[in-house]
Amino acid sequence: MTPLASTQGLTGLVFLCTVLFTIGGAWIAVTARRLIRSVAGLALACIGLAGLFYFLNSPFVALMEILIYVGAVCVAIVFGIMLAPPRMEDRPTKPFNLGAAGGFVAAGIFFLLLYRIGKRTAWMVAGERLNDGSVAEIGRSLLTTYSMVFELISLLLLVAILGALVVARAGRTLPGRN
Repeated sequence: MTPLASTQGLTGLVFLCTVLFTIGGAWIAVTARRLIRSVAGLALACIGLAGLFYFLNSPFVALMEILIYVGAVCVAIVFGIMLAPPRMEDRPTKPFNLGAAGGFVAAGIFFLLLYRIGKRTAWMVAGERLNDGSVAEIGRSLLTTYSMVFELISLLLLVAILGALVVARAGRTLPGRN
């Protein structure tokens, strides 16, 4: 057991805080009653995920996580929410939701299985790196080896912008038409 005052102990503590930050943001995103709070939770979860990418020695992917998901997707959703008309009706809340309870049980079983698989698997030690991790090498890889993934990211951004426009357009009518 390493002491908390050591470098390894502090790194483990920061990692644990990053994981809790990610889980807390995801929890807010799923359980918030207001849509804008859900988007804020999504942004927090994405920032925490970027921290986890940083712990995996991938600062470029961590920065792209923040730029693409927090900077583009969440901002597009916020603009969609701001442009949508407010709804005055309130939905009654249920005291107990059976679907949510079933979801929690299923998620618990899933994570328990993942934990057991992780404990019983003989993990291989990482070999040598294929590249040096520089931005130039990542750019070369994105445009050669991983060009399909690069195109899928741009398609994801396009869908997010179109989704924000659909949210903003829904419920609006042209003046003079009913």
